[in-house]
Amino acid sequence: FNQGWARVQQDQREEGMIQMQDGLAAERATGAELGRPHRLAALAEVAGKRGQTVEGLAFVAEAFEILQRNEERWWEAELYRLKGELTLQQANQKAKIKGQKSKMETDPRSLPPNPQMETEECFLKAIDVAGKQQAKSLELRATVSLARLWQQQGKRSEAHDLLSEIYNWFTEGFDTKDLQEAKALLDESMIG
Repeated sequence: FNQGWARVQQDQREEGMIQMQDGLAAERATGAELGRPHRLAALAEVAGKRGQTVEGLAFVAEAFEILQRNEERWWEAELYRLKGELTLQQANQKAKIKGQKSKMETDPRSLPPNPQMETEECFLKAIDVAGKQQAKSLELRATVSLARLWQQQGKRSEAHDLLSEIYNWFTEGFDTKDLQEAKALLDESMIG
């Protein structure tokens, strides 16, 4: 599984995804479930990057089932965030299929309200869970996702305020991808 994940990170998505799924299948055969929600989240993320939102959402749903059964909640916030991202991505895909304008990819205001509301609820739940668990990195990721959504909806001030609060909590690690993405989004909200 981990080798497959490494291949995905090296832009070998097809081969990596197959290897990850093979690793998960081998794990399932043993009956072990410890850590599986994390691995299912990784598969969901890769599926999303490949445009396979239905498959990604299925991985998230399976992860939530295991999480509920085993009370293994350490990756719960990320699962909510991924569910929100995949829900929005799926709505964009459906809108494109229906022949609507391609601006929907970047403008969630054009989407029907239900996917927007569900996406926002997922991000808010992710932020809440991460906050309760004091998982600041996961809280940052979820906040970036929500801030991006809000900015696209024209709620720039709310997005900036929310994101700057969590961003300013950090005192190191500013070279990490998540903090760089947050900084870029903050800078964008000040310009826009």
